[in-house]
Amino acid sequence: MPTECNPERFEFARVEGRAVVASFDGGRITSDAGALLLGATDRVIGLSRRLAGCFRDARDPALIEHAVETLVMQRVIGIALGYEDLNDHDELRHDPAMAVLASKLAARRSDCAPLAGKSTLNRLELSRPEPSRYAKLAADMEAIETLFIDLFLDAHGKAPAQITLDLDATDDPLHGHQEGRFFHGYYDCYCYLPLYVFCGRHLLAAKLRRSNIDGAAGSIEEIARIVQRIRARWPRVRILLRADGGFAREALMAWCEANRVDFLFGLARNARLVDEIATEMEQARTEAQTTATSARRFRDFTWSTLDSWSRPRRVVGKAEWLIGSNPDTGEANPRFVVTSLTPAEAEARHLYEAIYCARGEMENRIKECQLDLFADRTSAATMRANQLRLWFASAAYVLLCALRRIGLAHTQFAAATCGTIRLRLLKIGALVRITVRRITLAMASACPAQYEFGLAHARLRNAAI
Repeated sequence: MPTECNPERFEFARVEGRAVVASFDGGRITSDAGALLLGATDRVIGLSRRLAGCFRDARDPALIEHAVETLVMQRVIGIALGYEDLNDHDELRHDPAMAVLASKLAARRSDCAPLAGKSTLNRLELSRPEPSRYAKLAADMEAIETLFIDLFLDAHGKAPAQITLDLDATDDPLHGHQEGRFFHGYYDCYCYLPLYVFCGRHLLAAKLRRSNIDGAAGSIEEIARIVQRIRARWPRVRILLRADGGFAREALMAWCEANRVDFLFGLARNARLVDEIATEMEQARTEAQTTATSARRFRDFTWSTLDSWSRPRRVVGKAEWLIGSNPDTGEANPRFVVTSLTPAEAEARHLYEAIYCARGEMENRIKECQLDLFADRTSAATMRANQLRLWFASAAYVLLCALRRIGLAHTQFAAATCGTIRLRLLKIGALVRITVRRITLAMASACPAQYEFGLAHARLRNAAI
């Protein structure tokens, strides 16, 4: 005869003679109590409020249950907490911690939850350029682009003397038949080719693009828009544009030279360039084989292409000989960069090793956006909806970056990734008690990040004053 069991109860191995039984019947318990820090950070920088201001809401106010700011907050903080799918919000809309962040413990209608579910949030992602009869939410794409720059500017108390803007393109693999889908030979998959612009850890732009284009396509328009906005606030700041060899294009370098923007780009090697550093390469090879360790030399010279460059430019060549397991063998590893910086401002070795190679740190920021915050979750049918998804993920990155900068400076999480901060500081279990006068979250006593939580709370409160 079949065994009777309760599908909502889970039995595990006995411990010291006691039965171990689990079930999802704890009531008001949240696994995301650390989201309160995200809410405090949001209030300091005004992210949800300002991002919601980029949407036009044509719904009847008398019939609205969930305001645009609440929808934006749900989507951004949900991504920051690790919930990349809209389906997750059918359960999250009942989460007490999320309800506290929305300042809404109960819905006005009896058939609604305090927060929005997947269908309502889907309407936000499918926003049109103009409201229509059936799609009443409209997103101002230009305003959203500008917001990321303004958030970067607002993060500084005073104008810095110099900033470095890093550009890079990356692949966003596609597994459906999304609009704008093309096969990219280098990445060997169907993908988008989004363009990112960072300044240190600050994200200034995340532009979704088709992949049937040159990696530098549209970079002049993006940089011109960003530089104009920055100089409107900081007219005296010096700007250095840094990127790999995919952006060493005549049009972009000429634009920088005409607009007082310095540049430092990687430069694809060719036979003529390699011949130019032949002497230095031989010196590096001799040293490497003598010392049994890799060696490098640098050469600083003026260079011009046969027909693609409009003027000669400064190029620095790295002549490096790499030693493998056998000291008598090895291989050449020549690299080149082109720059507008003068030798007096940065000598060859320092230019390459200290300034150019620091560009690789931007790739870690892109990894955070894609791996920790699901920026590559572009599975909607249209590019417009996927661009909004990319921006929501970018907003989650900005929010966590602000928490890291304001609340977690000089702690073990000061340089932590977004994924680490989520795991260690946001995913905290808590029992939520709601009375007439108080909402109390009793968090897990064994949480190992209690000190950092308290410090972040104090700093965010001071920043909000």
